[in-house]
Amino acid sequence: MKTIVAIDSFKGCLTSREANQAAAEGILKRFPEATVVQIPVSDGGEGWLEAFRAALGGEIVDVCVKDPLMRPIVAQYLVKEGTAVIEIAKASGLTLLKQAERNPMRATSYGTGQLIVDAVRRDCKNIIVGLGGSATSDCGMGMLRALIDGFAKGGRWNDIRALEGVHFTIATDVTNPLCGENGAAHVFAPQKGATPEMVLALDTRAKRLAEVSARHFGYDRQDRPGAGAAGGLGYAFLQYMDAACHSGIDLLLDAVHFDEQLKGTDLLITGEGAADRQTLMGKLPFGILQRAKAHGVPVMLIAGRVADRDALLAAGFSRVECINPPGLPIEEAMKPKTATENIITVTSQIPTNNTKQSK
Repeated sequence: MKTIVAIDSFKGCLTSREANQAAAEGILKRFPEATVVQIPVSDGGEGWLEAFRAALGGEIVDVCVKDPLMRPIVAQYLVKEGTAVIEIAKASGLTLLKQAERNPMRATSYGTGQLIVDAVRRDCKNIIVGLGGSATSDCGMGMLRALIDGFAKGGRWNDIRALEGVHFTIATDVTNPLCGENGAAHVFAPQKGATPEMVLALDTRAKRLAEVSARHFGYDRQDRPGAGAAGGLGYAFLQYMDAACHSGIDLLLDAVHFDEQLKGTDLLITGEGAADRQTLMGKLPFGILQRAKAHGVPVMLIAGRVADRDALLAAGFSRVECINPPGLPIEEAMKPKTATENIITVTSQIPTNNTKQSK
């Protein structure tokens, strides 16, 4: 039996690679002769860099940059033959801040801009940016300031020439616009520490920026899908850098030649920390499911928490399993050792026929 394991990170608990390894161990306990292919995955957030390195190889570059509060840190990005892969969370991520430090009125994407400056100076002409896990809601203004400081010596955006011929691709599963009730501030800023008053101020600031930018360029991309990603950082890439926007999981699966790997596969196991109806709204396991269905490969979904099982099964998952036994305290479930053992247990109990669960 050939099995592919492609599980998203269990945030705050296991990386994609760690979850995959646990599932592989469980499968081999159940089917010792099985061939197990492990593919680290990410949709643009946590694990994006690691997933692309596993897919492409390349060199990890360390850069001294500013964190969301302009404190010095070392962040990384990947370089491979003129292509740079950037995970914005490395420089501008929410996990870089303590709970009490979270404040999207202050947090800046400047460090992400510094990573781009370094990549361009290394002659990278193709830059792929994963827009997940940000601490910011600055509409990318911090990033743009870093580019001006790096390439125009503090001048103006129009003075930059170094970005000519550089192609940007942003990866996100977020389709929200920049402004309004479904925009970056209203939907995402509260997760980053914004009060209701801050949300209104951030949205007003975003609208003002979009109006000024539209007058300057003669076009307005604030309503493009992805503009609201990463606190409006997606908007800055779309409006100022003419970036292409794609689903993060599709970009990664293309990079690993996923459709080729599906040939001859008997079972695919994917997963995430929590699976429910939102999984079907473009999240990583759903993107994997669509690819597998096209090749007739059954897909088992595992998660630390499962809701809406019937909807998940109706969408095409062959099995949906919660790795945690009923009544397990969340504090225990979030321990890496516990999660690892529970993944091994669930995947070591796969039925031999892999038939679809009854509803």
